[in-house]
Amino acid sequence: MSRILFVCAAGAKVGGGHVMRSLTLARALERTGATCAFLASPEVGAVLDAFAPDMARAADDAGFDALVFDHYGLSADDHRALAKGRPALALDDLADRPLAADLVLDSGPARKAEDYAGLVPSHARLLLGPAYAPVRPAFAALRAEALARRAERPPVRRILVSLGLTDVGGVTQRVVELLRPLVGEAALDVVVGGGASSLPALRALAAQDPRLALHVDAQDMPRLTLEADLAIGAGGSTTWERCVLALPTLTLILADNQAPAARALEAAGVAPCLDVAAPDFEAAFAREVSDLPRNADRRAALSAASAQVCDGLGAPRAAEAFLEIIRRGPPAAPR
Repeated sequence: MSRILFVCAAGAKVGGGHVMRSLTLARALERTGATCAFLASPEVGAVLDAFAPDMARAADDAGFDALVFDHYGLSADDHRALAKGRPALALDDLADRPLAADLVLDSGPARKAEDYAGLVPSHARLLLGPAYAPVRPAFAALRAEALARRAERPPVRRILVSLGLTDVGGVTQRVVELLRPLVGEAALDVVVGGGASSLPALRALAAQDPRLALHVDAQDMPRLTLEADLAIGAGGSTTWERCVLALPTLTLILADNQAPAARALEAAGVAPCLDVAAPDFEAAFAREVSDLPRNADRRAALSAASAQVCDGLGAPRAAEAFLEIIRRGPPAAPR
């Protein structure tokens, strides 16, 4: 039985997405018989408390057979120091620094092997593209129902607003305020984390606007995604959840590292995207939100394109690839 330690980033600036996707991979590994734990920083612990209080935590790396890194602040020297020769998997989206890992998972839709040339060991295996994106099984379980629902081309009655657990810069309140005069009678399902800076203002808005339903540390994201007719969603790991359930989405770029994937998906006709830092963001947002609910053909095209991106089975694929490396043991030293 393999014992695997996850080392993740979390916090106000980086959000909880690293922990959430690593948690999905950990659950997939556990279903094969592995034992998983997370290195328990306070920020990581807060996400686990909200979404996986049963997941084991560790104070250090002692007793583990392999490590998983999901932390953009770590590069090759850090990986080597922590892994100490044990097998390592790195989840990455950037391809911007050396990584000392035996397996690298980058689910970016435009990522190519040459992007990692010179950045990973010669023996490293690359798992590239959305087919390997770690998505919770509950999303794949609803895929057939979602595809049937989208095929009916329903009008926009529910809009899902999901811009990250940490609500960077209070963006959720800003977006909800922009949406309210534009969406008519459509219901707004607004998802935020318990520590979101927008939360007090959103609670006040929900108390006066019956269209607005607030979901704090939501445990039912698969069902919310299924029942939505349109989403306003952050770029990042939740992108793949929406693709699995073919939900037409306007993607908002909240951080520079989200831009390459969001732009690639836009170019492929999967989801239009807007950068919230752009000077014309609010005008562009109003144009998109005015068009999408009224344009059933456009929504249907976005839905069909998104369904082709990701089937939701990436976590078990990645888990099996990593376990194969763990079973095989470290590569032979060069002669």
